[in-house]
Amino acid sequence: MENLENLENNKNEETEQNFVDESRELSQSTQYGADDIQVLEGLDPVRKRPGMYIGSTDEHGLHHLVTEVVDNSIDEALAGYCTEINVIINADGSCTVIDNGRGIPTGIIEKEGKSAVEVVLTKLHAGGKFGGQGYKISGGLHGVGVSCVNALSTKLTADVYQNGKHHFIEFARGKAVAPLKVIGSTDRRGTTITFWPDAEIFETVEFNYDTLKNRFREIAFLNKGLVITLEDRREGQEKSDRFEFKGGIVEFVEYLNKNKTTLLSYPVYFNKFNHNDKGEVVNEVEVCFQYNDSYNEIINSYANNINTEEGGTHLDGFKNALTKVINDYAVKNKIIKESEKLSGEDCREGITAVISVKLREPQFEGQTKTKLGNSEMRNIVYKAMQENFGDYLEEHPNEARELIMKSVTAQRARDAARNARELTRRKSVLENTTLPGKLADCTEKDSSVCEIYLVEGDSAGGSAKQGRDRRFQAILPLRGKILNVEKARLNRILENAEIRAMITAFGAGTGNDYDESKLRYNKIICMSDADVDGSHIRILLLTFFFRFMRPLIENGHVYAAQPPLYKVARGKEEFYFYSDDELNRWFDENGRKGTTLQRYKGLGEMNPEQLWETTMNPEHRILLKITMEDAIEADKLFNQLMGEDPELRRQFIEENADMTAVTDLDI
Repeated sequence: MENLENLENNKNEETEQNFVDESRELSQSTQYGADDIQVLEGLDPVRKRPGMYIGSTDEHGLHHLVTEVVDNSIDEALAGYCTEINVIINADGSCTVIDNGRGIPTGIIEKEGKSAVEVVLTKLHAGGKFGGQGYKISGGLHGVGVSCVNALSTKLTADVYQNGKHHFIEFARGKAVAPLKVIGSTDRRGTTITFWPDAEIFETVEFNYDTLKNRFREIAFLNKGLVITLEDRREGQEKSDRFEFKGGIVEFVEYLNKNKTTLLSYPVYFNKFNHNDKGEVVNEVEVCFQYNDSYNEIINSYANNINTEEGGTHLDGFKNALTKVINDYAVKNKIIKESEKLSGEDCREGITAVISVKLREPQFEGQTKTKLGNSEMRNIVYKAMQENFGDYLEEHPNEARELIMKSVTAQRARDAARNARELTRRKSVLENTTLPGKLADCTEKDSSVCEIYLVEGDSAGGSAKQGRDRRFQAILPLRGKILNVEKARLNRILENAEIRAMITAFGAGTGNDYDESKLRYNKIICMSDADVDGSHIRILLLTFFFRFMRPLIENGHVYAAQPPLYKVARGKEEFYFYSDDELNRWFDENGRKGTTLQRYKGLGEMNPEQLWETTMNPEHRILLKITMEDAIEADKLFNQLMGEDPELRRQFIEENADMTAVTDLDI
């Protein structure tokens, strides 16, 4: 059995210091030369502690390398010099990023005695993002990106096309093989970086095309008119995509709302530039949103093209202004009374929004850049939103009334849900013997080593209770299929007995009330039959988690158990198989003589010992971790499969009819 103390590694990585020089002054110069490159410290720590710089060494960290290189090209686009970025996954396992920007400066930095290209690629915190002259707006605040890519690659080459010359330099695990040299003349301009990720560092060096595709589509939406191409040249995987959105974030919102019924005739859009005393643009606010008839809110916020997943001041300004404008209009036009003011949650039901700000001195929380901290952006976004959305409501009274009535309906549903929610918070509910699901809790009090199995049916639940290790494994049998939350408001959802039982057992709450510190189990394991009904139950659970407990998925708490499909008995020996291929390989190697084959139709067919040994024993079980690489695509998929429109489901089935097995449960 696994050591309980090591069942889960918290992986608390150190975060980077913010190296912004508060006293620097902005320059009006558009020149970008060797003098703009400033060196803050060396590169040596990166290979020793890669997770400190790129977050992890798994697949997420691998793709972060590509993002770091592309971010440099995006900075050139923000500065107005790059119009096209090409990303190529090469057949030899490398990745190439090509842009048509100004090219990394090639001059010599006197105090280093090296070319600016070599310094940028070998020195941590070296770049044009610290002195304010190279880039006025940049997403790569810390300047560690491209040098980290170099340090974590077995090989990296840089081709710089600049001033009619083709410059070239090669590196091996972060060290220059030879100084920068001119290898020819050219009429091109820009930078081409090719790197080979180091298999000694990363758990996998296999790039995922779809992961990159989703990120580059997002970047193209945020940069109106920028062309981004992605090409896969690996044998048997050849494909390509081209992204260019002349409508920018308006097209982004329309993309997010695809296949949904919208309430406004067209998206609300505005952008505002703010200038300093010299007439220079110091920040830009760009907002687009549109309502639909769903019960969910989708708000994506960005700062300098960085997805601020944890929000920040720009998102606060948007939310506060949205609530204020709707309430002011509703009271002024006597749609609601002063005492009936709508909450922010009510006003955001069914909204799809994109907030993108660009500013010179972004303050992020660490290298992961998940939350914007610039206090001035709260008021800047608030004022822009208040002015523009207020005008929209005044000019569209019919749509304004429809929107406000939707919010009023949401308010009534929220009030009705309050009592149901309180039931899930009362400790006495867990102690009630009539609780649906009949939770069999574990004895361990340390939540970091505890896990709960959500088991389909009382029969399988009984076997699981008898077969489990009661020290750290809890069992919650679920009767039948839970409510499809994609089609219901929270008040109806919380009336569902099975959902209430899960919320109470988990202990962390739902929606805005979710509190990770109160989560009672580190692993939440969906264990259902390996048939169509079992798959349906699992997707219903995942839909609930995604819509109302998304941090469970984002923080890696949700798993799917993999019970065996077959048991082969030969004499006193028993063998379990989890796929048809696995079973057929065994028969090819061992023959079929003297064997008895059993196909499991459900978990209830296994006795407690078999269920423990095949599906619950940490030493032998197979768990699929549910991950969410792309929330945008996940939202579209849940809406397609679980929403109101049956035509969308039919279309999905037709397009994926050739799927014969599920090998990955990423959503």
